[in-house]
Amino acid sequence: MFKAGLEIHQQLDTKKLFCSCDSYLSDNVIGEFTRTLRPVQSEMGEYDAAALLESMRKRTFRYQITENSCLVEMDEEPPHDVNREALELAIEISLMFHCKIVDEIHFMRKLVIDGSNTSGFQRTALVGMNGYVDTEYGRITIQTVCLEEEAARKIDESEGQATYRLDRLGIPLVEITTGAEMSDPLHVKKVAQIIGYVLRSTGKVKRGIGSIRQDLNISVDSTRVEVKGVSRLTLIDKIVKYEIERQNMLIDLANEIKKRKLTDESFKIEDITGIFSNTQSKIIKNGMANGGVVLAISLPGFKGLLKSDKFKLGRELADVVKVLGIPGLFHSDELPNYGITAEEVIKVREHFKLDENDAFLMIVADKEKGNEALKYVIERIKLAKKGVVPETRGPKDDGSTEFLRPLPGKERMYPETDVPPIGVDEHLIQKILKSLPKSYDEKVKEIMDFYGLSKQQAEQIINENMEEMFKKLFNIYSDGNVVFRTLFNILPELESSGLNIEKVSMNILTEIFKALNDGKIVREAIPLLLEEYIKKGKLDISKYKVMNDAELEEIVRKIIKNNSDLISKVNAEKILMGIIMKEINGRADGARVNEILKKQMEKGERKDEVRS
Repeated sequence: MFKAGLEIHQQLDTKKLFCSCDSYLSDNVIGEFTRTLRPVQSEMGEYDAAALLESMRKRTFRYQITENSCLVEMDEEPPHDVNREALELAIEISLMFHCKIVDEIHFMRKLVIDGSNTSGFQRTALVGMNGYVDTEYGRITIQTVCLEEEAARKIDESEGQATYRLDRLGIPLVEITTGAEMSDPLHVKKVAQIIGYVLRSTGKVKRGIGSIRQDLNISVDSTRVEVKGVSRLTLIDKIVKYEIERQNMLIDLANEIKKRKLTDESFKIEDITGIFSNTQSKIIKNGMANGGVVLAISLPGFKGLLKSDKFKLGRELADVVKVLGIPGLFHSDELPNYGITAEEVIKVREHFKLDENDAFLMIVADKEKGNEALKYVIERIKLAKKGVVPETRGPKDDGSTEFLRPLPGKERMYPETDVPPIGVDEHLIQKILKSLPKSYDEKVKEIMDFYGLSKQQAEQIINENMEEMFKKLFNIYSDGNVVFRTLFNILPELESSGLNIEKVSMNILTEIFKALNDGKIVREAIPLLLEEYIKKGKLDISKYKVMNDAELEEIVRKIIKNNSDLISKVNAEKILMGIIMKEINGRADGARVNEILKKQMEKGERKDEVRS
């Protein structure tokens, strides 16, 4: 049964967590240094699987120093006292989710050796637990609220090296973790929207791309897969749907492997470079020219499992080698292809003595690196017999996901010895409780009542973070439905027609709404003005000046006269309204036009009665 949970990370708009440096992104690089990071054992003497995989990549890390980073970010100085503002903000957020606040806050070290932290670990502390958030689908548990430090910002990555900038490292984050209690993709999205509102309502969180990230925990068969770093709410339901399909595919694949009674006895890595000595495949030629070899393994009985309408094991394995720095993986279910000929495929099959139901896969890489990668691939193939593999995956723009690393475990946690415990007294909690912002439901009701909108409209304003813009336009023209239609119907419709609505600034909207409030235009002119402005870059209010009644009546009479054959039809009024509205081109209110049309039609009917 499908179920999902959320981990939401939000940057706080304060100074950094363990020093007094300002927290903003900077392009002013004033120095740099290089480090190599290695995995260490936890306090239980175990290694984390994700850290071990990262160590296989054998990368060095270059760190760019900025004016808002110091010796703390460089890991050349112990952390200073915890930022009190950030700590109290984490408590405030915890209380807004009805959490129990811990009596004493202890920071832990979480092993991270992907280069995102100079020290090789991230500091994190539990602040609140056992809270909840209410939704239209029911109550969802907020398991924990943690305070932690943001990672460094990745600037570039090349073979064997990644470059990070220290401007972002140390910015305070809150991490909100829900229970795995959601069973509908839209429910996951809704919970993320409500949590997002709670965070924004404090007025002390950062805004913009990358300042908030959602991690999705998704399970079909009770095996947790984490999709990390979803930065757009619009992707959440797409990612959930994709992961459900992917995980169901892996379950079906495991059942098929069992059905075929496949073994792993012959998973042996072999060098088959000689077969491709005269290859025309550019990928393989370039790889060998750079000192690489072609390594392969045979997969007896695996035909159709690597790629078919039903199974996609090849894509899963390709993601794994990509993380290890090998750009691609070839397999027999998709060959000949990529410049690899049918003759070369036959030679590989003959080399391994494969029959028609067998498969193979191969890579071109440095021999040592390639062997390490294929050993990992073999382990992944063995895991395919179990179905869904617990792992961390990354989101793509189309809603699909890709492998990043094994799912981290408790082996990466150990105590932080440089930050003393921090007591939380009841007086502080009561002080914060007195000034909590409105809840999501309270805010929805406030918007509904003040602007005269439906619940759905109010929620859309909150979820899309448009309340400030909505309020400014409403203060100019106090019709909530007109403002709503402009922001949430007209502009999206123009965008879907291929127009760049980013050209429409708040100043342009303000000018249009002032003209509307002053009676210079009617609301029917809004989409026409916006479309014309986007296309021509000029806002011509005078072109849509409101018609007086005499002009309007004359146009209506003329159109009725020219379309007299329509008068007897059942839907004549509707047809004539369409013709008239097109003719007046946004220069008259629809209700007024309809009123004049009805009078003219009734007048015509009375004349007909007199004649008869």
